[in-house]
Amino acid sequence: MKKEKLLIAGKKFNSRLIVGTGKYKNMKECAKAIKLAGAEIVTVAVRRVNITDKKKPLLMDYIDPRKITYLPNTAGCFNSIEALRTLRLAREIGGWKLVKLEVLGDKKNLFPEMIETLKSTEILSKEGFKVMVYCNDDPLMAKRLENAGACAIMPLAAPIGSGLGILNKINIKIIRNQTKLPLIVDAGLGQASDATIAMELGCDGVLVNTAIAKAKKPFEMASAFRYAVIAGRKSFLSGRIQKTLMGSASSPTKGII
Repeated sequence: MKKEKLLIAGKKFNSRLIVGTGKYKNMKECAKAIKLAGAEIVTVAVRRVNITDKKKPLLMDYIDPRKITYLPNTAGCFNSIEALRTLRLAREIGGWKLVKLEVLGDKKNLFPEMIETLKSTEILSKEGFKVMVYCNDDPLMAKRLENAGACAIMPLAAPIGSGLGILNKINIKIIRNQTKLPLIVDAGLGQASDATIAMELGCDGVLVNTAIAKAKKPFEMASAFRYAVIAGRKSFLSGRIQKTLMGSASSPTKGII
């Protein structure tokens, strides 16, 4: 049986786990965690991570962009103007067109600013970018983003870095049922079982940063997330049993001694 692959903007990936590159102690730790996670896509905060100044440590020296897909993101942007400038710069620097759009509404809760996000998605899509969009878990807004040209919908599980896990399973499920785009839960996961739950809800993948980078043992957590995603996907594809209010005996009822 052929291994099922994740398809984003026409490109196929074996791994359904996307890993962030921030918050690690150093780039060496980051690179090892990504390898243990088996990730084939990593997010790169264009405004925060050095990818061009050769006088300072370069991310590319630790994570080979020929083997790992870089996903430039707009972390730290709070309006459309900042986000557009950042991603246009990423395209000029490295030719990146597959990008993650993230426009935040405030510095405390880091919730997405959806009006600015929607506006940015429309503009970037028209400019030829393949936009994976960080958003809230509102099914109506997710549909608007899809209509605006997004190539993937990335609703939060909980506030960025909170570790609270998936707070609104129902909305995630509704978004799953209404879209054929890749659905990737992004932000707020705290442990490997959260990733399994996301995959069992029918998500195509998960994006994790803080839960791995700030774990007491980041390498072990990276590996745990790797297999949690695989297990969750297999569980979803297997077709779970229906929930009932009554018990059902596991052993046969006929021929009882």
